[in-house]
Amino acid sequence: MRTPAEYRRRAAEFEQLARTTAHGELKALYQQLAGEYRAFRAAVLRLWREEGGVLDESAVEQITRFNEGVDQALAESIKSYADHVAGSRDMFLAVLGHDLRNPLGSVSGCFELLANQSLAAQPRQRALDIGRRSLLTIETLITDLLEYTKTRLGRGIQVEPKPGDIGVLCSQAFDELRAAYPSRTVNLSIEGNLECAFDGERMHQALTNLLGNAVQHGTPAFPIELSARENNGQVIIQVKNWGVPIPPDMMQVIFDPLVQIPAIEAEPHERPATSLGLGLYIACEIVTAHLGKIGVTSSKENGTAFTIRLPKPPGESLTQTLGGQALRPGASDVR
Repeated sequence: MRTPAEYRRRAAEFEQLARTTAHGELKALYQQLAGEYRAFRAAVLRLWREEGGVLDESAVEQITRFNEGVDQALAESIKSYADHVAGSRDMFLAVLGHDLRNPLGSVSGCFELLANQSLAAQPRQRALDIGRRSLLTIETLITDLLEYTKTRLGRGIQVEPKPGDIGVLCSQAFDELRAAYPSRTVNLSIEGNLECAFDGERMHQALTNLLGNAVQHGTPAFPIELSARENNGQVIIQVKNWGVPIPPDMMQVIFDPLVQIPAIEAEPHERPATSLGLGLYIACEIVTAHLGKIGVTSSKENGTAFTIRLPKPPGESLTQTLGGQALRPGASDVR
């Protein structure tokens, strides 16, 4: 059994972990800490009974003081957890406001430019392109928020898989990315028979999130690579970019909601994805709902690659297996 000093040290360790832990894991940490305090209280009282303690006035006072000490420690832990949650909520709202303000400011500026009747054709077209991208950013932000809310309410992300060629979907996402970011180099590679059952709208959303993440975090001097191939009864889709590797401590939580990784600097209207940390989480939810897996590898030498693996049984079989039901998110390293 741990001593009181060991429990105080354990509580301090939990506090240190709480400063660098995602919200979902933070909740589990405090649940574990509460369980350990409960076990500590029960163990101490059981040992006191086994040693033949006499329940006199002095013993009652000592037990009362002991319980007060445990309750105080628990109360401090709960307050700390509540402070962390409140801080996360405030940060969420601050980032949301910031991410909406930038594209809205760009749209407002575009309207002012377009109102100038003497504006030349080339600047006018550039203003239109910036306005479209800014509106797309706002739409993506709102969509991600709605999807996140659904998952937190327990509804999950619903999928309606139908037989199709996912290579065609990859080509569409590739064309859209090139049109939205003509200054970026994007390579596409499609190999083999990519017929499988999937929800076209949802998988397009997942691909868009991954490609947007690659634009946001990839170095513009290097290409973004989108590939799709068949291997051992699976459809494997990979989005790869080159840039600063993902920190090792972030690799374990990168598919959790509200996880934010610093991005390479870009103009406000060019930010392809929100900073709320929802894009990868939603992509993971969508892939898992298709009974697939998503993983990530990242290094300076080999770049950062997000890999989706989807099962490739007959379309009707997979459609019946999924049944339009959403599953809980899951992620694994894909090597």
